[in-house]
Amino acid sequence: MPSFLELKGDFKMKTCYIFGALECSVADFNPQENDLIIAADGGYSTLKKLNIKPDLVVGDFDSLGSIPENENVVKHPVKKDDTDTLLAVKIGLEKGYKTFIIYGAIGGRLDHTLATIQTAAFVAENGGIAYIYDGNYTVTAIKNSSIKFKDTAKGYISVFALSGIAKGVTINGLLYELNDAEITPSFPIGVSNEFIGKESEITVTDGVLTIIFEGTHNLIK
Repeated sequence: MPSFLELKGDFKMKTCYIFGALECSVADFNPQENDLIIAADGGYSTLKKLNIKPDLVVGDFDSLGSIPENENVVKHPVKKDDTDTLLAVKIGLEKGYKTFIIYGAIGGRLDHTLATIQTAAFVAENGGIAYIYDGNYTVTAIKNSSIKFKDTAKGYISVFALSGIAKGVTINGLLYELNDAEITPSFPIGVSNEFIGKESEITVTDGVLTIIFEGTHNLIK
């Protein structure tokens, strides 16, 4: 399991890895026993290039263009409500996974990127946590909880209320701090904050926060 994942409780027990169709770095990819690897449609080609065998291949296969042979496949119709990434997440949740690491799913089409960011909020609303990598940044979301960062973290970090109003937002240890504030989807007050060499913490008491930060090894308990 990637070293930045130092979370409490069930989050440490097992991880569901989901791969999308975009090129991605997998330097932190280190699956353990009982982890689950899912290819979301075109993510199957990504895994083949990386010589990684998925446990499951999910999607409508409009991107891949064919249904993989000799694999565990869950096929869905093209006309559906869920994205292929969200379908993979729902399978992981049904199987009891609470931590999701998603590769190759942001940085291409803007609408698909937004859908994947919404998927992180969906995971948070269902009692889990997702980390989405694009190579340089990590996207995650928390609901009614906190997230902490090491004092070695560098670069920008932004906080958004993309899933409705977020109340009781407190930010400590970053360049710009907040105390028991309310953040709305229509005012990006949390954009372009910065790490300043301190341990930092972001808390929301009522709602979901989407958090985008540089790097992948910044989190602490």
